[in-house]
Amino acid sequence: MKYTIQFAMLLFSSLVFSQNWTTNLEEAKTAATTQNKSIVLVFSGSDWCAPCIKLDRNVWQSEEFKSYATEKLVLLRADFPKKKANVLPETLQESNKALAEKYNPEGYFPLVVVLDAKGKVVAKKGYENQNAAKYIAELQAIIK
Repeated sequence: MKYTIQFAMLLFSSLVFSQNWTTNLEEAKTAATTQNKSIVLVFSGSDWCAPCIKLDRNVWQSEEFKSYATEKLVLLRADFPKKKANVLPETLQESNKALAEKYNPEGYFPLVVVLDAKGKVVAKKGYENQNAAKYIAELQAIIK
């Protein structure tokens, strides 16, 4: 019984503090419209791009950003891993390529694209070595 309660508490806390990244633009637009939020689309090379990994560790995984994102953002990720162990399903690869053709034709990594609920680009931001608080402040200035 003791372990069941501990497991339930662990599961609940992970759900409360986890981020809900989607990989589908249409789902992101629907959520942004119904929740009156902006979309943050992140182009990442999760297993090869050092700045992408730093951005993930320093900003996306921080409790400060998770709290802010829950209130204000719909998170959309287009990942382009290179290692065989991390190969994405074919349909997701195609979806990510389509997102890149539309929003990141230059192929920058990492690239953060702020979109409105209709999918229109509001701003683009590359990598800067900064903490979550500074990153959030810059997003707030962009989103208003």
